[in-house]
Amino acid sequence: MKFLITLLIVIYTSVTYAQTHTEKIVREITIEKISDANALLIANINGDVKVQGYDGDKIIVEVNKWVGGKTVARLEKGKAELQLGVINRADSIILYVVNGCNTFGRGQRYGDGWNKGWGYNWNCNDGHCETEYDFKMDFTVKVPNRIHVVASTINEGEIDVQNVSGSIRANNINGGIRLANLEREAVASTINGDVDVDYTSNPSKDCRFYSLNGDINAFFQKGLAANLSFESFNGEFFTNINGIDQLPAIIEKSEKGDGIRYKVNGNLYKIGKGGPLLDFETFNGNVYQKEK
Repeated sequence: MKFLITLLIVIYTSVTYAQTHTEKIVREITIEKISDANALLIANINGDVKVQGYDGDKIIVEVNKWVGGKTVARLEKGKAELQLGVINRADSIILYVVNGCNTFGRGQRYGDGWNKGWGYNWNCNDGHCETEYDFKMDFTVKVPNRIHVVASTINEGEIDVQNVSGSIRANNINGGIRLANLEREAVASTINGDVDVDYTSNPSKDCRFYSLNGDINAFFQKGLAANLSFESFNGEFFTNINGIDQLPAIIEKSEKGDGIRYKVNGNLYKIGKGGPLLDFETFNGNVYQKEK
């Protein structure tokens, strides 16, 4: 009987998405207005986001599109609706997912405003924003290595950004974040996953790394000079760096309602001569900060 139950579960799983479709979308985009402010924003929903810097001047996009439907009609609807969205603003490029349910545009605040107002409207269709099919879009993008990158995904994906000399912002929900060969400031935040960052030259501006349920692994070059903040509920901080000194607590004062609110941050430290703030925060995870 136990074997029979297991067999039935396997059969059910195999026919859940009997109707599927895969497709590769390829685009090559030229940035019309070259400047130090050039930026790429990728806003995925389900799937990976992989960005690789290279010594070139075009943005080369490959998206592996997958659609699953329980009927032929639903599959065909998914094939037609699920598309790559592109907004070309001359000096910046925005890539997003068109799926016939939510809409994407400016003025849709997401998270802490990291995307400067660009985002999805999840309240369309009278608040019932659900497609009749399942889908996944895996982004692989080659970019000019000087560009600034903002990358996000929500489900079933990892964020991986490498060899980009511009600033980086990465936001995930159910997956990890890996930022490699960094040279400038970075912000990375995820709910369920690890955050891995690796610097080829130490940052000169403030950085923030956050994971609710995961570890943060941060590697820097020797001779790091920075200020450090660490906060965790169930995690610990580990480092191979000597000469870390605690700094005086910072008290922030603000008016709220009929009273005055004070916020005290006593988890501040100085590495070497001090410098930009490296802000680490976890809830259920450790922070490993090391010099290579």
